[in-house]
Amino acid sequence: MIGLSKQPIDPEAVRKAVESKEFGGVCVFVGEVRSVTSNRETTHLVYEAYEPMALTKMQEIADEASVKWPGKFALVHRIGEMFPGDIAVVTAAACPHRNESFEACRYLIERIKSDVPIWKKEFGPNGEFWVEGEIQK
Repeated sequence: MIGLSKQPIDPEAVRKAVESKEFGGVCVFVGEVRSVTSNRETTHLVYEAYEPMALTKMQEIADEASVKWPGKFALVHRIGEMFPGDIAVVTAAACPHRNESFEACRYLIERIKSDVPIWKKEFGPNGEFWVEGEIQK
C-alpha cells in the first residue's frame, strides 16, 4: 500500500496491508500533528504534495526497503488541512523478525521526511511557517 490521502488514515488498514503468515515482526509508525513545533504553537497545518512525483518516490522507497529487508512495506501520507492529534503519516513494515521490522519501519519514515516532495505549512498565533523535513537521530 502506497498512497496519499485527503481523508483520515486508518493505521489498522495500513498494518493489514503488510500482514502475512510469513512474517512474525510487524512494526507500525504513526505520525501525528503536534500542537507545538520549535516553541511555536500550531493551531493547524496543511500538507501539500507534488502527487505524481511523491507517489513515485514513495514506491521507490518501498522497493529499496525490499532490497534491504525481506518483507512487505506500506507508506501512506495525508495531505490537506489537519489539526493537532490528527494522523499525518503511517508506515508499516512486516519482516520475519522484530529487529528487521523496526529498522525497516524507521527507514521508511525517515526517507519520506527527507526525500518525498511533501511540504508542511504550520499556522498559529504568530503566523504561518513552512517547515522543512528533518531526519531524527
